[in-house]
Amino acid sequence: MSTTSLHPLPLRQKLYRKLAAGIALALAGLLQPVQLRAVEPAEKISPQLTVKHCDDFEVNGKGDAEAWKSTEWVALNRRPPGQSSYTARIKVLYSDTGLYVLFDGNDKKLHATLEGDYLALWSEDVYECFLWPDGIKPLYFEYEISPLGYELPLLTPNTDDVYFGWIPWRYEGNRKTRKAISIRGGEQKSMADIEGWSAEVFIPYELLKPLDNVPPKSGTRWRANFYRIDRDDNMTTQWDWSRVGPSFHEFKKYGQLVFE
Repeated sequence: MSTTSLHPLPLRQKLYRKLAAGIALALAGLLQPVQLRAVEPAEKISPQLTVKHCDDFEVNGKGDAEAWKSTEWVALNRRPPGQSSYTARIKVLYSDTGLYVLFDGNDKKLHATLEGDYLALWSEDVYECFLWPDGIKPLYFEYEISPLGYELPLLTPNTDDVYFGWIPWRYEGNRKTRKAISIRGGEQKSMADIEGWSAEVFIPYELLKPLDNVPPKSGTRWRANFYRIDRDDNMTTQWDWSRVGPSFHEFKKYGQLVFE
């Protein structure tokens, strides 16, 4: 007689069920801590800006290239408690190799004393743009440019509102921005009396390569924001495109670029 017949089948089924239950509990324990962060639906993100495609062109600071005629100015909004009556506006285009940004605003005096790249340009007159291409990871590109033509390009990780910018390595060739400044009604020098100034910047995708969702193509969406800071009349006035709180680094409140 076979000894296996001494162990009825129901007993084996109970053992299998206990084993399966144990495996299920173990898997549940492993999976429980995993939480996926919800991504806000693209159609609910505002403001939105449609970015037209263009062929590459040279920048001269004036924004008079033929390509700029294909797109409209977008006004930046004065941030409270700023009191200046100055204006601030932008245009944005993209090519197969990079992003073009044109800043413009009226002004009376150039509050710009810093002479060098990678300095605290935000402490004086400045234009800024922040690009968050993938809209998920807390990692974005920050760019600042002064009326004297100095720049501050940074890759910025931001975790729980703790952020530090990293300057680019091997910043040369096709990884380097192209930029130009145009001053209206005065000279390009510190504390000069002027009527306004503009900045024209080309940001190559090669410089953004560590970021996901780069380069963009038709239908691609990036989160972004644009700013201006002015120091006239012994006061500071700021402008933004998408309204943020006290910090320009509140990236979850950025608007959206929609590439045409």
